[in-house]
Amino acid sequence: MMKFLENRIPPPLVAILIAAGMWYLSTLTPVILLTSTIKITLVITFIIAGIFFALSGAISFRLAKTTVNPLKPDTASALVTSGIYQFTRNPMYVGFVAFLLAWTSYLGSGWAVALIILYMAYIQRFQITPEERALTTLFKDEFIEYKKQVRTWL
Repeated sequence: MMKFLENRIPPPLVAILIAAGMWYLSTLTPVILLTSTIKITLVITFIIAGIFFALSGAISFRLAKTTVNPLKPDTASALVTSGIYQFTRNPMYVGFVAFLLAWTSYLGSGWAVALIILYMAYIQRFQITPEERALTTLFKDEFIEYKKQVRTWL
């Protein structure tokens, strides 16, 4: 029954929905008081990390002339294993997690971290698993070997 959610909702939209939930949760739970210097440092650090991972992944796909569309993994024309893909199989999703960590830091909500875990679980089940199934079909042993060498997240 849950299979219908596979590759259906664009991951950026899932991140936005989770971010909205994080904001709502932060209005109901105690705030973690941080100095403005610590808060700004955390927010900027996570935003920079998010931009780095998301952009590195997208640029690597563009250079390989393969699809960036996460809803159609079966249309991939190349298996990208260089650049940032030497360190994580999903740099764009890692980037979204970093953006959500920046948002959590800004909100000062420790409880919002639970929704980041929910985001990761959702993406793992309904995005990464079907993507990797498609990549295994397309690139067979090459992708299986790549999976052995590089972690899903970090």
